[in-house]
Amino acid sequence: MTFSIVARGADGTSFGVVVASKFLAVGAAVPAAEAGVGAIATQAHANLAYRSEGLAQLRSGRSAQLTLDTLVATDDKRESRQAGVVDAAGAAATFTGSECNPWAGGVTGDGYAVQGNILVGPEVVAAMEQAWLGSGPDEPLARRLLAGLTAGDDAGGDRRGRQSAALLVVRLEGGYGGGVTSSSTCASTTMPRRLRNWPGCSTCTISTSASPTRTRCSTSRAIWRPRFERCWPGAA
Repeated sequence: MTFSIVARGADGTSFGVVVASKFLAVGAAVPAAEAGVGAIATQAHANLAYRSEGLAQLRSGRSAQLTLDTLVATDDKRESRQAGVVDAAGAAATFTGSECNPWAGGVTGDGYAVQGNILVGPEVVAAMEQAWLGSGPDEPLARRLLAGLTAGDDAGGDRRGRQSAALLVVRLEGGYGGGVTSSSTCASTTMPRRLRNWPGCSTCTISTSASPTRTRCSTSRAIWRPRFERCWPGAA
């Protein structure tokens, strides 16, 4: 019911998840990330515990593969789960249970994991991976993630249609009080066909100087360009 990319930025300091689905408020269930630690997507019949437990394992120094193997091994409903993990070193892992509805599968590479289920076919994941690899490593992680999501949607995406999408990016010292630099969740029956420059979902980077009273916030519009009917940045 969902397709996602979990990734580490080329700078090695930013981590993020982008996801789209026919499922309502997908951002409330799928993504999790921690600056300097890694990122996780849990989907299909999502096990929400994967988010906190997975980040805890990554925080302890476990690799993405070992983290995912441990999560799956202790889950008696593992065959209905799908998940992707990227660790602090950029290693990635993906898992698709045998009971996930077709088409379902995933791929990994240096710094990314791409996965999806109930897709029109493997071309969705292939298009997402190609778009990710074709994006410039110097581009902001949010833009690279959205390029991949857009490519997946253009390739057919979730075969049931569109309902919601979410973007989460974290970076050490990149945001106010916790490192979150981008966090947007959007809902629409027509999304996410042309995700580029819609002003309602934007990147906000907050940097602080030596003085805690001096804060700079800049907003970039070049993120989403769908025909959204409703959009609530930062809401699940």
